[in-house]
Amino acid sequence: MRVGLLTGGGDCPGLNAVIRAVVQQLSNESATALGILEGWRGLVHNLTMPLSPATTEGIIAQGGSILGASRTNPYRNPDTDLTALRENFARHELDALVVIGGDDTLGVAIRLHNDFQMPIVGIPKTIDNDLMATDFSFGFDTAINIVTEAVDRIRTTTESHRRVVVVETMGRHSGWIACFSGIAVGADYILVPEVPIDLPHLISALRSHRAAGKKYGVVIAAEGARFPDQGPLTLGHDPDSFGNPRLGGIGAVVAEAISRHTGFETRSVALGHLQRGGSPSASDRILATRMGLAAGRLVLQRKMGTVVAVVDGHIVETKMGEHVVAAKTLDLTYYDEAAAFFR
Repeated sequence: MRVGLLTGGGDCPGLNAVIRAVVQQLSNESATALGILEGWRGLVHNLTMPLSPATTEGIIAQGGSILGASRTNPYRNPDTDLTALRENFARHELDALVVIGGDDTLGVAIRLHNDFQMPIVGIPKTIDNDLMATDFSFGFDTAINIVTEAVDRIRTTTESHRRVVVVETMGRHSGWIACFSGIAVGADYILVPEVPIDLPHLISALRSHRAAGKKYGVVIAAEGARFPDQGPLTLGHDPDSFGNPRLGGIGAVVAEAISRHTGFETRSVALGHLQRGGSPSASDRILATRMGLAAGRLVLQRKMGTVVAVVDGHIVETKMGEHVVAAKTLDLTYYDEAAAFFR
């Protein structure tokens, strides 16, 4: 059996742990693995590399993806790209394809399986933890730990200068990273896409904390946070091949508003791709390994058109479908608990 592996979309801590696990599971049953480079672009342009337990053994601690990634959408140019993709799949005599990606990458996988019966097993990947298919995704734990460490460092200079700092995190449509990291750092206030920004309440909370003797303030804002009756801010770049605009700038806008209304010296910091970088946490290495092994088993059992997921702490399989790539917003129970400190 010969199986291709690709990683698409944004990179994510834990991708290499998944690759290692899939390759090992396949090798245990004498199947071989072929790495497809740079996501769907690699299958369109025939960019590959051999994979084996020997070449993947040491990658569990590495961030990013040894296969590379891209936001290539083969359905954007179906006459050329889809044809080339299917020809290269056949050229390498692949029996299956393991696709590791988020909503856009898995969305393409679902279409390929439905349109051409391509034998695919999917593994959800997102640091934003915003895919409905799985309770938690690898990369999320690493991201919130990176934000926590960054804010702990920013806090010391912020306190020294008696400032307020607004830290902008990733989180296009969901506030998982902002909420979890905000709780972890004891933020004065957290802004998430699911709850429109209540500027008067934010200002009131910061003033109250300062009056009580706190010499600084920390506000965590997801990049998709928005004011009432407004959409999220974009950076003005052209959308990617899936039509996604690049979000950003809400941290600076909120910081300016805080400074204007309170007189407190306020700064903003956008953590950006820092949240994707570096080695995965132990928790993400374990989760990624478990999901990779499960995907390998599904391939060997020829259970194609499936996706592995975490449900109630267990690794399970689910059929490919639109529910897999549906957006999962923040469970507001967590936000309500965090809001106990917004006083």
